[in-house]
Amino acid sequence: MQYCLISDDVKLGEDVRIYSFVNLYGCEIDDRTKIGTFVEIQKGARIGKDCKVSSHTFICEGVTVEDRVFIGHNVTFTNDKYPRSTNPDGSMQTEEDWVCEPTLVKEGASIGSSVTILCGVTIGKNAIIGCGAVVTKDVPDNAVVAGVPAKFMRTV
Repeated sequence: MQYCLISDDVKLGEDVRIYSFVNLYGCEIDDRTKIGTFVEIQKGARIGKDCKVSSHTFICEGVTVEDRVFIGHNVTFTNDKYPRSTNPDGSMQTEEDWVCEPTLVKEGASIGSSVTILCGVTIGKNAIIGCGAVVTKDVPDNAVVAGVPAKFMRTV
């Protein structure tokens, strides 16, 4: 775990494996989960048991990942439907100036590399998201989706 920034408010379960150049603050990571190199997990995010989060992934505030989820390389979650740097008066936005939209990834789901997940969606139990997809709406349990925007392909 060299060159990692793990703040004191991070809750780690048993046998969590964290690789180099990881940034964790205010999050929870449950038992036996692996966090790859160059991953950031923000405050309020929760990662379940037996998950694998691959390198270069960004998991922001408001994201809940249930147990046994695979997250591929370079996956990006979002949490703000209308992101802005400043308010209409020109002042910089603060935490009080935006709404964190929660995202849920249900148990057993697999998210391919380079997927972008817009906020406010639920990815169903055992669903599979194809590499490079942009998820803009809920994905049903056991569905395979792919494309930009992600569309239903078949059932697992």
